[in-house]
Amino acid sequence: MAENRLAHQFAAYSEWRKSLVDCINDYRNWLNEHELNDAQVEQRITHLLERLREDKLNVAFVAEFSRGKSELINAIFFADYGQRLLPSSAGRTTMCPTELLYDATKPTSLQLLPIDTRATDVSTTEYKRYPEEWTVVEFDVNSNDSMVDAFKEVSRTKRVTAEEAEKLSLYDPNNSDDAMSLNKDGTVDVPCWRYAMINFPHPLLEQGLVILDTPGLNAIGTEPELTLNMLPNAHAVLFILGADTGVTKSEIDVWRQYISGTRWKQKGRMAVLNKIDGLWDELKDDVEIEKELLKQVKVSAELLGLETTQIFPTSAQKGLLAKVNGDENLLIQSRLPILEKALSDELIPSKKEIVRDNTKNEIDDLITNTNLILESRISGVLEQLEELRGLRGKNEDVVEHMMNKVKVDKENFEKGLQRFQALRSVFSQQTNKLFTLLGMDGLKAKVHDTRETMVKANFTKTIRDAMDDFFLELKGRLVSSDEHIQDIKKMMDVMYEKFAKEHGLRKSEPPAFSTLRYQKELAKYERAYKEQFNTTFNMIANEKMTLTSKFFETLASRVIHVYEVANRDVENWLKAVIAPMESQVREHQIQLRRRLESIKRIYQATDTLEDRIAELETVEKAIRSQVMDLKVLRQHMGNALDYDNEQAQSQAA
Repeated sequence: MAENRLAHQFAAYSEWRKSLVDCINDYRNWLNEHELNDAQVEQRITHLLERLREDKLNVAFVAEFSRGKSELINAIFFADYGQRLLPSSAGRTTMCPTELLYDATKPTSLQLLPIDTRATDVSTTEYKRYPEEWTVVEFDVNSNDSMVDAFKEVSRTKRVTAEEAEKLSLYDPNNSDDAMSLNKDGTVDVPCWRYAMINFPHPLLEQGLVILDTPGLNAIGTEPELTLNMLPNAHAVLFILGADTGVTKSEIDVWRQYISGTRWKQKGRMAVLNKIDGLWDELKDDVEIEKELLKQVKVSAELLGLETTQIFPTSAQKGLLAKVNGDENLLIQSRLPILEKALSDELIPSKKEIVRDNTKNEIDDLITNTNLILESRISGVLEQLEELRGLRGKNEDVVEHMMNKVKVDKENFEKGLQRFQALRSVFSQQTNKLFTLLGMDGLKAKVHDTRETMVKANFTKTIRDAMDDFFLELKGRLVSSDEHIQDIKKMMDVMYEKFAKEHGLRKSEPPAFSTLRYQKELAKYERAYKEQFNTTFNMIANEKMTLTSKFFETLASRVIHVYEVANRDVENWLKAVIAPMESQVREHQIQLRRRLESIKRIYQATDTLEDRIAELETVEKAIRSQVMDLKVLRQHMGNALDYDNEQAQSQAA
């Protein structure tokens, strides 16, 4: 049986991430051992480790009904169970967005959010914070039948009146397709659940894979959480088409608007032409079948605006059957391994590249700051040694003169410290101004005011103006924040320069920072709003309350998330700006105190000159040894970061 390349590469990726965590922990332990750690450094390391441990890889599956989407998930990820875990049969099986993941802090279970919550103004992301709102169905991971029975719950429907379905935005009496779904008694069949989360310890899920199984295409348009958050942020989106149906008009619309639109990233977007076994015909030879298949691939690629290499003909059903029965020939014929290879080759390396770059930048900055402290300590020890060696054979007056000189240096530095404290005060004021612009209270107040304006609006123009003003003000805050950030950086540049000249402290370049990435994220959501709702047709077609509750609430929650990330990043940047100076000032202060203490002890004859010189020479050796240790740690970190690159080069050679 062909090896599951995706599972193998994902396991390798998880091992790589774990080795990074081990290296960072070694660095942290070494800092603690040599008293080089402090609260600010510890916080940065903790944040870095949390980010690595909580790292997720999100793969979303999108399709119209009966395209074999759930079957494809079963075939790629769950064939080892020997049967279908997710419901997969003719007709509609996935009735609500279903997230498959593993969180060791939560019980193995299926969590279900009732469909009635669609009548509220709360997004599904917000509901995740309130576990009491979810219905929990537990299952036995050691029993396949128990899991299959539990997972069937995501397919369950219930009958409600047409009025109730309309309130839930699941029925439109003016839509001809919806009118056909009306039962004879005037009721409508709707999903029982709005969202489902399956938490169980599958090996890939344990390593951080998250699978999103979406319902049919109509649900994508009615649940803004999918279009504004989950699909755009997925590392890969597999759009499943039917080889028997080709690309339908509704599929083209969904692809262009929600999956491959200009406002979202294009990497990791691929189409799967499923059910190719429907083209297998005993009355046709292999050449004819292949010709027909290539024609379908070419047409699909043209309609979706993709290269033919981004269309993957597959038979999920035959691929699953082949894996369960150990049929190597059928598995090759199903072409499932080709899709799995493409997923692993494109998805995991691009994800690893992002994690590597972010981790490397943070580690480099931390190690550079540690190196600055060690260099400062060596410099201080060498200065003391030079002074003490210069006292050999000198009389008491010279020692006293030297002691007075160090006292003057200490006094001068303390005056510099007063300037540093004044700088800290100005830095604090600038920081407060910055967080006023980025403040969450101000943002939430703006969200509230915009919502109120939209609810009270009688005209489309009022709603449009409220949304335009919402984005205009938030963009203005980010632009103003950028100006404050540049002011802070200039101020710190001047202060670093001054301390370097006056006290011999090493000049450190404060890191650059910009709010441009958050401005781009905001612009992305503004384009989403304009594309989907800022047209006269959409304003009329969507009821005002539906627009407000279903779209604005999700949009606002995403904007709030952007600002939360911005606040956290700005806070980390401010610490990175001031921390090197604080460390150097603290070290310089300690070294001056030690110099004065050394000379004072010699002057008072409580210590011999040679003893003190020998003691400092030992300290110098210890610090130089620490510098070498740090180089080794940096090298180990670099090896861990580049491990897969070296391996790839070795394999290529």
